[in-house]
Order: sequence, then structure tokens, then C-alpha cells
Amino acid sequence: MRFVKYFCYDQLTAALYCITGKLNGLRPTLVITNTSAKLLVLFRMINRVSKSVVLFLLLILLSSAGKAQNAGTILRTDQLKKYVACFNSIDTEAVKNYVPNNESLDWLAKNIPLFECPDTTLQRMYYYRWWSFRKHLVKTPDGFVFTEFIIPVKFAGEYNTISSAVGHQVNEGRWLRDTEYINDYIKFWLLDVPKLPKPHGHNFSSWIDDAVYQRNLINPDKGFIEKVLPALNADYQQWEKEKQLSNHMFWQFDVRDAMEESISGSRKDKNIRPTINSYMYGNAKALSQMAALTGNDTLQKKYSAKATELKTLVQNNLWDDAASFFEVKLTTGQFSGAREAIGFIPWYFNLPDDEPKYAKAWDQLTDTTGFNAPWGLTTAERRHPKFRTHGTGKCEWDGAVWPYATTQDLKGLANLLTNYSNHGKMTAKVFFDNMHKYAWSQQMYGRPYIGEYQDEKTGYWLKGDNPRSTFYNHSGFADLIINDLVGIKPRLDNTLEVYPLIPQGQWDWFCLDNVLYHGKNITILWDKTGTKYHKGKGMHVYADGKEILKSESLKHVYAKL
Repeated sequence: MRFVKYFCYDQLTAALYCITGKLNGLRPTLVITNTSAKLLVLFRMINRVSKSVVLFLLLILLSSAGKAQNAGTILRTDQLKKYVACFNSIDTEAVKNYVPNNESLDWLAKNIPLFECPDTTLQRMYYYRWWSFRKHLVKTPDGFVFTEFIIPVKFAGEYNTISSAVGHQVNEGRWLRDTEYINDYIKFWLLDVPKLPKPHGHNFSSWIDDAVYQRNLINPDKGFIEKVLPALNADYQQWEKEKQLSNHMFWQFDVRDAMEESISGSRKDKNIRPTINSYMYGNAKALSQMAALTGNDTLQKKYSAKATELKTLVQNNLWDDAASFFEVKLTTGQFSGAREAIGFIPWYFNLPDDEPKYAKAWDQLTDTTGFNAPWGLTTAERRHPKFRTHGTGKCEWDGAVWPYATTQDLKGLANLLTNYSNHGKMTAKVFFDNMHKYAWSQQMYGRPYIGEYQDEKTGYWLKGDNPRSTFYNHSGFADLIINDLVGIKPRLDNTLEVYPLIPQGQWDWFCLDNVLYHGKNITILWDKTGTKYHKGKGMHVYADGKEILKSESLKHVYAKL
């Protein structure tokens, strides 16, 4: 039989054509765009076949229509298709992993939330980062994993994996509709894999416990948490054996924070750093929450106490009142004397108290002698005499712009704005402007690009066009759009919380669609005039196509699922 290619998703017409063998007076290449004409053709064809066959086809095609189109309540995959075609056309595809370029559109359409906004810089980068993220998905005998470098590197572990950015990768991948990919990746790091040295996830500091809990909030899976919780508990205890001092704080070499050649760091001295101490606080808090979820009261109390103690220790020992900033405490007992981006990390886990003195640290974010540079947020304050003095091209963290750190900065800022009452000078506009700059900075020769680190003045990628840096999977972006800019705030109960950080008057419209949350397809849209999406003026939230909330203004809202 011959098949007809019809537009506007005419699967039923095509299927009936296969049965009847012809369409009266219609050539197989004809595109029917008039709805009335299409219905007339369908009625004529239905008369040629039995009602039972038609009913059978209707049931099959209607049930599969959503999967075939892979579209949301409002958005279709047109924009995604356009971007994927563009990205594929400029890629030599030197490495092919589980999802090659020629299958990327189908895989992305099945797995990612769709996003549309008036800002083409943000929209293009949103799809580019998903497109590049799937390049790192590798199917192994031990399940799915994600790589950091697109090409094999000698210092990686089994399957070219590296643990330094696991937290970013899990947070990014938690929004994929198929949970198998991230679940496998989590199990790879936590459960016994005979081929790997143990503990193979301790080459770098990690907030994997927190990431696992945050992933569970999107689509709760108690069984999965019960499976990995013992391993997470053992992993935390291993960190205590390796890195905890007698005062109960944690030390780390800067290179093992994946932040080598920093102003405050050392490869020999056991300095107490805001990084690992914030991570371990976040991990302890997450372990307490997961233990409560599984009904393990003993474990819940144990880690709740650890989190409380570590919060106090960080604020009492790493906060420099003179600098109004969290700093590294050297082995001499003195502060490092350098404000570095790692001083913002405590807010990534909502660690600091909600007090004006702590919020003052964020003043440095917009200060051009602090962290504000033309091409992004620097990793050290620009006024410091040792800023950018450690050379170039060897992964220095003495001031250059690292997307890894920018992701942490922006997540911390979003938490400050949504979870705290004291914001200092920070506003939604500060977040939006820095998010936009982050998106804009990810380019090379005018094309989308994500590499290792950049010159803060020129945007030059400091590894040049080294193949290992291409598609560098060491930071987040889509998660910042979904979780922070649009503002889906995952939680365990049957409530959808949305806290947008889009400044008032910034956009007349946007839509985030096809988000799988608590087993439902979520759509969030803003249409100032009601003429973009034709659903009425204002903010609309849908679950499985049913409107569950409407607001005249773009604001923090709650909706029952």
C-alpha cells in the first residue's frame, strides 16, 4: 500500500487511506489545510470501511496522538525542531553516544519541557543546553550515565565519568520525562559497581544527597529513595572519615572542590572551605528529609542534628564580619582575605539565617570591583591583588568566569529572592539580567557554545577550541529556567507552587509546557493581553490540560493538583 504524508497531524486520514487504497480525486502529495474539506474526505472514507475498523483506528490513533506529536497543552514542537535542525547543521558530531544527532529531535521531544519566550537569547540557549546535554548520555552495562567531557580524558573513571558536577547534572536531568536516565546515573555513583574503586564518588566534593532529594520532589518515588538511602547514609559517613576535623567542620583542597588554582586554596593545606561545608549541610538536611519520608525516625533525628550543628559552625566560623562575606578559613585560623564566588554557595542550600547582615554579601554580585564583569560573574572579586594572577589555560579559579560557579551563584540568588525576606539590594531584575548574560555568554564565533571557562572581559574561552571543552557538561541552565526563572518550586504535597523571577513588565508573554510533575503534565503561561495564546489575559496554570489556576498578574502562586 502507498502512504500519504499529510500535515496538521492527519494520522487518521493517512490510516484510512491505507485501508481504502485511495482518496477520491486527491493526489498522495496533496496537503489539505481546510478543516471542512478534511472532514468531508474523512466522512467519504468512513463510508467505505466498517464501523468497527473506524472505531479501532480512532482508539489507537487518539491514544497515541500525544506521543506522536510530543507536544504540550499549548506548545508544539515547531521551535524545538527548528533549533535542533540548526544545531545539528553546525555540528561535526565527532562523538556519538546513546542519542546521535539524527535521533535527537525525537528523543528531546519525548523528554524535555517546551519553553517559549520573547527573549531569543534565553530561548535558544534553553534548547541548546538540552541538545548538548543528551550528547553526554551513555548506555553502559551498568545502566545509563552522563559524562562531563564529550571525549575520553585520562583522569576520568569508568565510562569516562567524573563526579565533580554530579549535582548540576542530576538537577538538570531531573526534568526529563523518562526518569530511568537520572535514576540509573544516581545508582551508578551510590550502589556497588564492581568495576569501580570505592568510594569512586569522592574524587571531588559533592552535593549528591541534596540533588537526589530535589529530584524526588518532582516525581516522588518512595521506593527509589528507600533503595538509595542506605548508600547515601554510608557515603556521608565516609566523607566524615575522610574530611571532617575535630571541630566537626570539613576541610578540602581547592583542586578536590574542582576549583584549582584559586586565590584562597591549596593542594596541601587542610583549609575549611564554604564549598564542602555547605554541601555537607545540604546533604545532611536532605538525608534527614529522606529519612522522614521513609519513616526512619532514628536517621531523621541524626541528620537533622548534624545539619543544625553545621549551619551554626559555618555561620560562626566562615562568616567574616569585616568583609561581610563567607570566606575560607586557613589552617592558621585566619580568613583568606579574599571574597570568592564560593561565598555565595551557602545560599544554594538556604543555609544562612534570614538576617540583613548576611544578605549584604550579595551587594558584591553587582559591584564591578566585586563579581560583576562584562561577560559574567567572576569566581573572585576583581579588586583583589591576586585576581587572575595564576596564569591561563590550566583551569584557574582565581577570577575567570566558570559556568559551574555561575550556576551556583544564580541558584543561590534565586533562593535568596524566593525563600528569604531580607534581600539587600537584590531584585528579580538582578537575577534576570545575570541569567540573560549567562545565556548570552555561551557562544563562540557567534554560535552557541558551552565550554570550561572564559575571560571575564572578552568572553574568550580560555581552553580555546580544545575538543575536550566542547559541549562541556559541567554546569546547569535548563534547571535555572524551569526552577528559578519561571519558578516551579517542587514539593512533596499535592500542591504546585510557582514563584516567577521575571521582572514586572519584562515580558508580555511566555509559556513553559510539557513539564511532568507529580505524574501530571504541567503548563504555565503568561499572556498580558490574551492575544498570544488566546486563553485570556494573565497567568494560567494547567494540569493535564485542565486549568487549575488563573491570576491577573504574574506572581507567586499555589495551585492544588
